[in-house]
Amino acid sequence: MLSSSVGAKTRVLIVDDSSFMRMAIRGILSKEPTIDVIGTAADGVEGVEKAISLKPDLITMDIEMPRMDGISALKQIMSKAPTKVLMVSTLTNEGAKATFEALDAGAIDYIPKNITDSSEAQNIFREELIKKVREATRSSILRASPGMTTPRSPSVVTPTPRQVAKSSKIHSKKITHVGIGASTGGPVALQEVISRIPMNFPYGVVVAIHMPKAFTGPYADRLNTKCSIAVKEAVDGETVKPGTILIAPGGMHTQLVRGAGGLVVKTSPTSAYPQYVYIPSVDLMISSMAEATGGSMLGVVLTGMGNDGFKGMQLLKQKGGVTLVQDEATSTIYGMPKACVDGGVADEVMPLGQIGFEIGKFMG
Repeated sequence: MLSSSVGAKTRVLIVDDSSFMRMAIRGILSKEPTIDVIGTAADGVEGVEKAISLKPDLITMDIEMPRMDGISALKQIMSKAPTKVLMVSTLTNEGAKATFEALDAGAIDYIPKNITDSSEAQNIFREELIKKVREATRSSILRASPGMTTPRSPSVVTPTPRQVAKSSKIHSKKITHVGIGASTGGPVALQEVISRIPMNFPYGVVVAIHMPKAFTGPYADRLNTKCSIAVKEAVDGETVKPGTILIAPGGMHTQLVRGAGGLVVKTSPTSAYPQYVYIPSVDLMISSMAEATGGSMLGVVLTGMGNDGFKGMQLLKQKGGVTLVQDEATSTIYGMPKACVDGGVADEVMPLGQIGFEIGKFMG
């Protein structure tokens, strides 16, 4: 286990070619009593060398650097000295694509790089950085090899008789839609889930995953190339179609309302719902979907920090819907699923590798 022991400080290595960013990140983290910045590196080559020699608990990694870029450095680190890596990404289309490539290669999470002259932007970056470092430190998952999302075991694809009995019980309920929520670890986990949903799946799927505005479009495009079922970013006023997965756009909230042709996407600015801290809100998406479908839906909550999704799943259960959450062993952060389990609103708790198959069974 590479996370720091109880009571010990989290030892962080900062890798960035910008001296300004190295100083900014160091300045923020050094003020935290639970964090110890043990070194910095100005490019990927130096980053790999220091990862091996200093053995940090966590590395913050820039993507664009001379000599060796962040993704190449990440791959070397994961093969030579597996370490939790937090990518520092630009809020651009290209930055988003590189970030998802890094997550596939083993990075645990990412933070958007948005340091400007604006004190508000600086405060947001500071809060996000500290939050992400704390989350990564708590995570029990270390994905050491490219493309490996979680530890695999035969039980992932070979359920026990008890699991089969419970599974058949949840599939006895009628559904018309699927709503999925995720946060930290979610981009890789969601890809794992929906890549196992068959092409002819007859129900519409809507996903809310905590992401900035610039990332959800490229993320949907990426998933669309990797899955047999169509994936796209949701647009305000769009009807949810059978066999299509809609990704709620970042930077705003998404609700589902009943329209003449079925469920319709309704996006709202975050100012309209100040009570929802997480954006897009999983609670708001699943709650509205439960109302619009009269409870005839499957709600799924994957890995993530906090408890977003619990209230939505609670309402869905009250309306007679079906709820399924990711188990602790395969969750990068067992916060959102745990809230559902502890609150008694999870019909099923499953390893990540089984969830997509389970969703597919609702075709029957």
